[in-house]
Amino acid sequence: MELSRPSPTAEAARVASRRRLLPRPPVTVLLVPGLALMLFAFCYPVVATLAWPPDGDPATVARETGSLLTDPYLLPVIARTVRVAVLTTALCLLMGFPVAYLISRAPGPWPGRLLALAIFPLLLNTVVRTYGWIVVLGGNGLISKVSEAVGLGRVQLLYTETAIVLGLVQLFLPLMILSAYSSLSQQDHRLEEAARGLGASPGRAFRDVVFPLALPGALVGCTLVFAGAVTAFTTPQLLGGPRERLLSTLLYSRVNVSLDWPSASAIALVMTALVLVVGALSGRLGKIGSTTS
Repeated sequence: MELSRPSPTAEAARVASRRRLLPRPPVTVLLVPGLALMLFAFCYPVVATLAWPPDGDPATVARETGSLLTDPYLLPVIARTVRVAVLTTALCLLMGFPVAYLISRAPGPWPGRLLALAIFPLLLNTVVRTYGWIVVLGGNGLISKVSEAVGLGRVQLLYTETAIVLGLVQLFLPLMILSAYSSLSQQDHRLEEAARGLGASPGRAFRDVVFPLALPGALVGCTLVFAGAVTAFTTPQLLGGPRERLLSTLLYSRVNVSLDWPSASAIALVMTALVLVVGALSGRLGKIGSTTS
């Protein structure tokens, strides 16, 4: 006599009940390894360097921070850093968002190909790209030769604030394109078509439909570009020279030249505060945009 086999449904029910009886670790336990690594490998060194640097203490850092914010020599450096970061962010947004829009609307396999071309500069070394700008903007560079050929005289754009902005825009433009494309690629293209079908012009459809829905990605890109522009060192050092100093180059000088660690920690605190303020403002604007849209 053959023994009756249990049905697949009954077997699946027994397996499910057995799994329910096994204890499951809470989700927080799974987060412990990553949080521990971030705490001891990133947060602790950063906080220790900012608040308790070598040859200093928190009181000395606080005193240096106060003097940094009142020093007539250092206040223009802070203002120049903010101005360069804002200009870089604005130019990246104005140039990167339309490029991301065109990539997201490209037919067939073209979005992937165009996106690969857009992020290709990230594969090149920062120093190589910056030296390319030195060749273009120098006294014997392409722009100077063209200006001299048309009768405007020799133009020296190297070691100016304009040169720093140009170099930073080239450096961080791919980040803006990627961030904006991540939002634009998830939009339903029929929404824009419906707006045009209801009588909206292409510009108004873009302003009232496309851009508000892509605002979170644009804000993320702005935050990344601003933070990168504030903390970038190689490009401002090579294109700005000793005259057009930013906080990053001043920080390098205080650490490696004067060995003034408390002052360097104060500069790093100001840079961190600038990035955090812009990040909080970006998050606030994102919430407002989500509620209005």
